[in-house]
Amino acid sequence: MKFVAEEPKITLIDQLLAEQRSLTAVERFANWHDGHSAPAMEARYRSLLPAQPPGKGEQYAFDVDLDVCSGCKACVTACHSLNGLEENETWRGVGLLVPPPAQTEPDEVSILQPKSFHKHVTTACHHCADPGCLNGCPVLAYDKDPLTGIVRHLDDQCIGCQYCVMKCPYDVPKYSERLGIVRKCDMCANRLGVGEAPACVQACPNEAIRIAVVDKAEIISGYRQKDAAATKLNLEGLTKGTSTHLGIGHSFDIRASSLIISGLLPGTPDPAITAPSTRYRSRQPVTDLISGDSHEVHPAQAHVPLSLMLVLTQAGVGMSLFEAISGVANRGQTIFALLISIIGMVAGTLHLGQPLKAWRGFLGWRRSWLSRELIVFGKFIGVLGLHVVLQQPWTAWLAAGVGLIAVFCSAMIYIDTQRPFWSASLTFPKFGLTALLLGWAGTMIFADANVNRFAFGVVLLTLTAVKLAVECSIFSNHQHSPDAPLSKSARLHLTRPLGELFRGRVVLAVISGLLLPLFLLSPSVPLAGMAALIFCFCVAGEIIERHLYFVAEAARKMPGSI
Repeated sequence: MKFVAEEPKITLIDQLLAEQRSLTAVERFANWHDGHSAPAMEARYRSLLPAQPPGKGEQYAFDVDLDVCSGCKACVTACHSLNGLEENETWRGVGLLVPPPAQTEPDEVSILQPKSFHKHVTTACHHCADPGCLNGCPVLAYDKDPLTGIVRHLDDQCIGCQYCVMKCPYDVPKYSERLGIVRKCDMCANRLGVGEAPACVQACPNEAIRIAVVDKAEIISGYRQKDAAATKLNLEGLTKGTSTHLGIGHSFDIRASSLIISGLLPGTPDPAITAPSTRYRSRQPVTDLISGDSHEVHPAQAHVPLSLMLVLTQAGVGMSLFEAISGVANRGQTIFALLISIIGMVAGTLHLGQPLKAWRGFLGWRRSWLSRELIVFGKFIGVLGLHVVLQQPWTAWLAAGVGLIAVFCSAMIYIDTQRPFWSASLTFPKFGLTALLLGWAGTMIFADANVNRFAFGVVLLTLTAVKLAVECSIFSNHQHSPDAPLSKSARLHLTRPLGELFRGRVVLAVISGLLLPLFLLSPSVPLAGMAALIFCFCVAGEIIERHLYFVAEAARKMPGSI
């Protein structure tokens, strides 16, 4: 009788134990590193760099292979350690691309893209061909190296205004509260200068990150060509290369049968804004994936000093405008407009990490709307001071004209970031109506006692209603795709804690625009006192609206983790 031995059954516990006995990519890398000599390691690290430095019209760029990135974050740790970053400061991050919740039927799933298909994404500064951080900086604290194309931040020039954080679509510059300045990745330029790979590149156990040389003109034209469909995903086709042996247990061909996705991944910002240089590669199509955190909604950073500055300076401009329109000189109204404008400008300096260097803000006037705002508001305060002395119609109109230009510059600061919630269609009406509403309410404080009170209340109610309508227009996007920026902004207006703020803002608008003006219908109620109370309620409501303008902003960014 012949017995046949049964094959042992492999249980889930057996699989888990076997998995625990295997080495991770980082552990294999460490073993390989300990077992090789310095010349061997040097040769391996040099293979991660291009054979030749950038030529005319070229620059360095990160080249990332999505297929071999395991999400181990060795690159994050290496960057943090080499640059001596603070505990919560990171210049490189790792995100995740996953399938959307609604999947295709099994028979429709591509062999190249199975149902469990996902990609880890390592990302840092893209060293864009047309960097937004450099273009927006009011003190010229950024420099794009003409030889390497690396975008460097000049720490000693920075005043900590954080406008580069707003201008960068990819959330790259990081503000340091301790230092009062912004800092960012410089591609380890000092290492590249002596032929060494950047820390993140050298630390990756799978060689998922390399340094490549790209043509700047091709990047810009590729993203800003007239054919909008072509800019959605820039595929450079299939290219062949030589296999690279890692010396740690496996090999791969970084170029064989790989699609080059230059700087753009699903759900990320429009690359036409800054023309990022980073190249992402994958042998599998990733266009149907979404970011792991695409549906998450979080309030953005609050900029309270900026909220105060914008509201108070626009109130001063509005009051100067109505004084010019009325044609009646009123020194008390002019002085009040001047004082609240100065208070607003002083409040704005509290936003700076280095307020004593604020005087340097004019340096970037050729490219930065922030520099232009500082210059024009400075002139507005000067002209308004002149009007206090002369009280002439031409000085009133000059002050109003300069003030309106200053409000335009304020709006362009945020419109220029190309963030959906800060679009021109929302920002211009909000800023303009704030100036009109507060200007009208402030003007009535100094109006003659015999003024038509009913007309005052009607105008105030109209301006308040129009302003609320503009603010509530965001809710028309609530039913759109849940990961759309404006849809997220709408949800932030409805959910805690911002929902309570928005409802409070509506209550203040009703009180200042409808209930309090009703008391003015009685001749026994002092006009100046009630107008001052209405003005205070209006200012409080506008400050809340401006606070929501910052914290409810939800722009697209690079992929995050689940």
